[in-house]
This record gives sequence, C-alpha cells and structure tokens, in this order.
Amino acid sequence: MSDLELKTKFLTHLRSEHEKTVLKLKAVIDDAQKSANEYGAPKDRYDSYRMQLLRKKDMYSQQLAKLVEQAQVLEMISLDKPMTEVKFGSLVITQRQKLFVSIGIGKIEMDGEIYYAISPNVPVYEAMRGLKVGDEFFFREQMMKILAIS
Repeated sequence: MSDLELKTKFLTHLRSEHEKTVLKLKAVIDDAQKSANEYGAPKDRYDSYRMQLLRKKDMYSQQLAKLVEQAQVLEMISLDKPMTEVKFGSLVITQRQKLFVSIGIGKIEMDGEIYYAISPNVPVYEAMRGLKVGDEFFFREQMMKILAIS
C-alpha cells in the first residue's frame, strides 16, 4: 500500500470514528433533553434537579460544537498531493510512532496498527515541524527519525 493510500485509508477511518462519536453525543443530548422534559416544569425556583439536567445537556452541546469544529478541520486536509515535509495534514511515521497531524484525539487503532491523531499545537509537532524523510529530531530525551511522510 502506498503512503498516499495509507493516508487516505486512515483519514477515512478517522472521519468514520469521529462521526460515530458525534452520533453518540447527539443521542446523549437528546436523552438529557428528554429527561428534563419528562420531569416537567420546575416545581419551584429552587428546583435544582431540572437545572442539573439542563446543565448536562448544555455541557454535551458544547462538546458537540467542538466535534463539529474538528470535523471542519478534517475536511481541510488535502489528499491531492504527497507531503514532502511535516505539516498540517501529514501522516508521519517514525521508528517509534505513527502520527497524523490533524485534530488532537489521541490513539486510534486501524488494521492492528496504533496511530496517534495529534493537533498542530502539541510539543511533538513543534519538534518535527518542517522536517523531511530521513531527518531526526529530539523529543522527551529520545532521538526519533522520520521514516516516511504522506
């Protein structure tokens, strides 16, 4: 499998996992709203249970807004041309890890391999930004070599 095919497959997998998370969160929001509606109108102005249910819904709604924003970031990743240096949208393979510079959601398993979806705001990205295949960088007292970029 070529580097570009691997990147395309991983990005498709990442989008699918992201969509599953969005659907689960929407179900939780609907459930919280339904619980608040079933509880009925506040019994008095100190009715904290209903307020707790509504705060829970608001918290999940904020998380959903963040997920929607992340989905928009994923759509900005181009698959048209191969990457020659580490930048946003790069799938970077080192001898220790496989990192996808996109959104910071952490560990992803695909085809028995472990990948890490990282944000461009994390220190490991800063350590390797702009590097090319064969370059080495130092991160957390370890030397890492870039084996492939797609």
